[in-house]
Amino acid sequence: MHLKPSKFDRQAAEADPLIAIAGGGGINLFNSQGNPWTADYLKITGELDVDLRSNIAAEARAKIVYERLINFCDDAGTKDALQFLMTREITHMKAFSLALESMNKPALSIGRVAPTPGLVDQFFNDSTGTGEHGEIDTRGPWNEGDGWVFMESPAIQAGEPGAATGIVTESTAPVDETGLNELLIEELRDILHAEKQLTKALPKMAQAARFDQLRELFEQHLVETENQVERINECFELLGKTPRAKPCKGMMGLVEEGQEIMAEGEEKEDAGADLALIGAAQRVEHYEMASYTTAKSLAQQLRNSAVVALLSKSLAEEENADQLLNQVARSLMSVAKMPAATEQAE
Repeated sequence: MHLKPSKFDRQAAEADPLIAIAGGGGINLFNSQGNPWTADYLKITGELDVDLRSNIAAEARAKIVYERLINFCDDAGTKDALQFLMTREITHMKAFSLALESMNKPALSIGRVAPTPGLVDQFFNDSTGTGEHGEIDTRGPWNEGDGWVFMESPAIQAGEPGAATGIVTESTAPVDETGLNELLIEELRDILHAEKQLTKALPKMAQAARFDQLRELFEQHLVETENQVERINECFELLGKTPRAKPCKGMMGLVEEGQEIMAEGEEKEDAGADLALIGAAQRVEHYEMASYTTAKSLAQQLRNSAVVALLSKSLAEEENADQLLNQVARSLMSVAKMPAATEQAE
């Protein structure tokens, strides 16, 4: 009905830019501003409460659009159709709102990562001031009372010499509210006992090694392990705790297994005995890598950069030792195949 004049009157058709210019005389999927329909209209985050709020806002915007269309429309039938559609937007809002309420989730609890304490309650007043510099700053519940910290023009103050804005910039809470510090201490005590066990086990492994390259590798790693013990002690000092080891049952089991492998190796060929020894050593390295990675992650969460640096250095040494063991193992595997290849040739 509304397009009827455009169908029969060329002048009326050319007067409508959506038909004459955007549509080229045909009907296309354009909105009232001439924008083509795209999937950008769909807003999906995968978080149910966030998407419900987005739906409620979308229905509210649609309701206002229908309301204004009714005000611009003279045809009674069209008004009735628009009134029906406008009313259903409120129905949809009601359904989405009740669904959101049924989740019993606090209004400002969005996602799973908590906001930074302090920063979340700071209101930055970046207006230019009062009088000749601008209008009087409006105050209300959105920027005062109920926990708000009103920051007076921090952007302007930042340019002044010696100015301290007091803006909270940390990405995580500056205080340990979840016991992470105690977890880190327990992990360090476990690692300390593990490393001390290795300072006793590595000389035996070096003595049991048949090939010089493997023996030298164990001797080199013994020196690294002794340095790692010192680093753990430094971590305790930085954390204000007494260096005290806690029995590491995991490492105790690995060391015991290594002793069995060394005993069994006495009956094996050189290459086979050392390959078994390397397997035991790599299990130890992977256990240590997991322990250092856990401790490092805890220190990072606590924003203790000095402890992170010490643990990172030890972790890198464990990873390097594992790689060196791999290299020795590859060369020994070639040696182990030689007798079989010789027998086959004969």
